[in-house]
Amino acid sequence: MVLMQFSIFPLDKGESVGAYVARVARIIDESGLSYRLHAMGTVVEGELDQCLALLRRCFEELEKDCNRIICNVYFDERKGYGGRLRGKVESVEKHLGRSLRGADRGPEV
Repeated sequence: MVLMQFSIFPLDKGESVGAYVARVARIIDESGLSYRLHAMGTVVEGELDQCLALLRRCFEELEKDCNRIICNVYFDERKGYGGRLRGKVESVEKHLGRSLRGADRGPEV
């Protein structure tokens, strides 16, 4: 399984790009993959091919009416492990010996 953290947005649409991010969020939500949306991007968990296909769909959506798109992507693959959206946070808190205020321990979407 792969964790893919990414942010994607147009550069040619002014300061506020929330409407464009919402279009991408709809695609992510409809993908069926587990994900977490946060203030600066999204983390998705799935097989590498699924994550790359999702990223392509997001690009294709914005390419419809955006002339310049920025995308930052990070991949973390750990063979044989799933449920890492929550598990990685729980591991850090276990090592710390307490819960963190800003940690997202909610259910995977």
